[in-house]
Amino acid sequence: MLTTSIVLIILYIIYRWSVSWIEYYNQLDKRFGMSIWRYSYDYPVVGKRDISILDDKEFVLLRRKRNRVVTFMYFTFFLSFVVFMSFMNQILLRILN
Repeated sequence: MLTTSIVLIILYIIYRWSVSWIEYYNQLDKRFGMSIWRYSYDYPVVGKRDISILDDKEFVLLRRKRNRVVTFMYFTFFLSFVVFMSFMNQILLRILN
C-alpha cells in the first residue's frame, strides 16, 4: 500500500508537469486556446481550413509538440486511474480483513 501511494504521488507530479507544458504551449500561440484536454487538429475538419506545414511551419511543428504532450498527459491520467483502483482495492482488503 505504501508503494502504491508513492506511485500515485509520482504520477500526480508527472501529470502536473505535463499540464504545465500544455499551458506553456498554449501561451506561445493564441490559436491553441486555453483548453488542456483538447487536441489541436492536424486533420481536415468540415467547414474549417487547416493550416498545413507549407502555410505556417512553426505553428504546425509547435502544434504537433503540444499534441504529443496532450497524449502523454492522457496516458498519465489513465495510468493513474488504474493505480488508484489498485490502491482502493488494497484499502478495501485491509478494511474487510
